[in-house]
Amino acid sequence: MTTQLAGHLLVDCLIAQGVTHAFGVPGESYLAVLDGFHDRADRIRFVINRQEGGAAFMAEAQGKLTGRPGICFVTRGPGATNASIGLHTAYQDSTPMVLFVGDVASDARDREAFQEVDYNAFFGPSTKGMAKRVERIDDPRRIPEYVARAFATAMNGRPGPVVLVLPEDMLTQAVDAAPLPRVEPVQAWADPGALRELRTLLLAAERPLVIAGGGGWTPQSAAALQRFAENWQLPVANAFRFQDCFDNHHPQYAGDVGLGINPALARRIRESDLVLAIGPRLGEATTGGYTLLEAPVPAQKLVHIHASAEELGRVYQPTLAIQATMNAAARSLEVLTAPPSLPWSAWTAACHADYEVNVDVGNGGIVLPGSIDMPALIHMLQKQLPADAVLTNGAGNFASWLHRFYRYHGLLKGHKTQLAPTNGAMGYGVPAGIGAAILTGRTAFTIAGDGDFLMNGQELATAVQHGAKSVIVLLNNGTYGTIRMHQEREYPARVSGSDLRNPDFCALARAYGYMAERITHTAEFEPALQRALAADGGSLIEVMLDPEVITTRGTLSAIRNKSR
Repeated sequence: MTTQLAGHLLVDCLIAQGVTHAFGVPGESYLAVLDGFHDRADRIRFVINRQEGGAAFMAEAQGKLTGRPGICFVTRGPGATNASIGLHTAYQDSTPMVLFVGDVASDARDREAFQEVDYNAFFGPSTKGMAKRVERIDDPRRIPEYVARAFATAMNGRPGPVVLVLPEDMLTQAVDAAPLPRVEPVQAWADPGALRELRTLLLAAERPLVIAGGGGWTPQSAAALQRFAENWQLPVANAFRFQDCFDNHHPQYAGDVGLGINPALARRIRESDLVLAIGPRLGEATTGGYTLLEAPVPAQKLVHIHASAEELGRVYQPTLAIQATMNAAARSLEVLTAPPSLPWSAWTAACHADYEVNVDVGNGGIVLPGSIDMPALIHMLQKQLPADAVLTNGAGNFASWLHRFYRYHGLLKGHKTQLAPTNGAMGYGVPAGIGAAILTGRTAFTIAGDGDFLMNGQELATAVQHGAKSVIVLLNNGTYGTIRMHQEREYPARVSGSDLRNPDFCALARAYGYMAERITHTAEFEPALQRALAADGGSLIEVMLDPEVITTRGTLSAIRNKSR
């Protein structure tokens, strides 16, 4: 073996794991790794970001898109803490990710050296929400071991983030170790007896309903899920911000279960006598604050299928718990024999009919004020965006327009089409869209609010530097809309801390190198979108939205008046 810098070996280990892109903000603590990227630029690309939060979001998006760990490099202290938002997103979204943190040299450790942080305390499993595992590599000969374990930990069971800490002096040592082979995730198969019990529960049901979501889905598992649903004529809903697990165009699709849920779908879930939760951890957003399914014992019979044994029974006591990865679970379900006739075909048709009413661009008869018709704008997006487009968003009421009215193409068509944070992280959409453009070359579309955009708007510079094209629609209503909505509900007409004085977003986007234009009427949107899609580089379309248009179902004034 050839002796080389440990930092170079680390890059070789990433290449051996199939990594083609790493995102990060450079730091003097890992210069040896940066030097390794320089020597291997033909095999792996280091994408330079402008803030560690943006870099971590791009890596999280990479994990969602590829099913393998997204890679992020940051320096110690402030760099690592800035990146924590992406780590928390990866944890709650069950996304595989590895965060590499350049650290203080070994001889300065535990002295509160410059930018020193205890990463086990800050990120470790004891936080119950940041990382699955945190390890420090002190011996450069063990770099291959630690990297392989990080990839295995990130992908196996419930996918999630891992942190590897890299002492600066360790990275500059000479080492003659070699990378370990590529790690593949382990497939956990359902117990045959549990599958027989599941079939018995289905045969006894009258109003069954599937909720699909969570991490670990692939085009193959999504296709197998669809075959299972078709064999058994089951209505299928998707968990919060996992709307591409099942094709929204399918005649058995029932809608998305999350914030702003269709009230008709919420009733269907409550009326169901059997809920098959395939993949989601059944968090607060997907369960309507633990009310659609009551915790700890639901009124409905519950079959919970999840890749992690620790997740089963943690919040809900299911009628039947099955530990299985999504690929294995879906492939087992698709061969589960259905009887010649099923008693719930009318129920399934009614669930889908509820969805069709909910996505009607007529907005269910609600007339919203202003010169912008948001359902019509989303209809134009559906018409103009290619089927394999990646749609991204951060957090805010603005995202509900996309969630309610856009029909996501399912993973079974070969591409992941939705990137959105289930942990409600603002600022996710812009870097996720740019990261998707860099990684896939497909059309990357982002919807953002004015508050959300400025959380990570600096990453437009990253897009321009790396030749990435994203299309951003920015809804400008001059307020933190979600907070204002809750203020009017809880403290009507007492506005505090939610109004925004914004910059000229179009001028700001042009300064970065994006094409930009502002629209004030619905008819202006489609031509602007067509120009953006045809442009060679990134584009921003600012939509001036009346602050009264606060949700997809009502106005700010209506919320205020109801609360008085």
